[in-house]
Amino acid sequence: MKRGIRIRLFQFAFRLLYNEFAFTYDTVSRLVSLGQWRNWQRSVLPYLDDIGPGVILELAHGTGALQVDLLRANYSSVAFDLSPSMGRIARRRLSRKRLSTDFVRGDALSLPFANGSFSAVVSTFPTAFILNPDCLVEIYRVLELRGRAIIVMSAGLEGRGPRRALIRCLYRITGQSTGPASSAVFQRAFGGHGLSVEHINVECEGSIIQLAVLRKAMPEVSSRECIGLAIETQA
Repeated sequence: MKRGIRIRLFQFAFRLLYNEFAFTYDTVSRLVSLGQWRNWQRSVLPYLDDIGPGVILELAHGTGALQVDLLRANYSSVAFDLSPSMGRIARRRLSRKRLSTDFVRGDALSLPFANGSFSAVVSTFPTAFILNPDCLVEIYRVLELRGRAIIVMSAGLEGRGPRRALIRCLYRITGQSTGPASSAVFQRAFGGHGLSVEHINVECEGSIIQLAVLRKAMPEVSSRECIGLAIETQA
């Protein structure tokens, strides 16, 4: 099968998984990860320990599983996704657990939030939108100064066995994972938008998770601006 046709078929399959067949998403995720999916999602949590009392934005909240983790850890959060099907499933999930948060539906390339609204942005296994420069500009805009984005880009199963070999074969076919990427690849993917880029590999129960941690630095200030600020402060 030609690569272009194969890509279009898998794009169509993923669209169905996120929309009409969203009710199967958790089951499919558990199967392709040999039960590790929730551990892979939770790998973002240690990087939120010191963010303080700010609000966390989850881009592409999916079925709401990470929202449960965030709320049970007493974080304030906003759940954002384009898929109305995922929104309905996530709301029901939180309702069953007697949890609640703000759900917003929209496009990550144009976030409907004010500048500096969030102390952190998280996203687990996002689709290609996360690499769009417009999305990265929006992440930078809605983050507070020194805020960060933690993105689970991929995870791969280690070890041997027929099930693991089959799943790795499926990953190769879909293009979901081709093994650990280098830090240089992450720099090319995320660099140049006012965000510093850190590539982190996390080992977790027979798998390796690849995280991108993007930090919003203080803007550069010219000498003239510093002098003007000093004069205003003295006045």
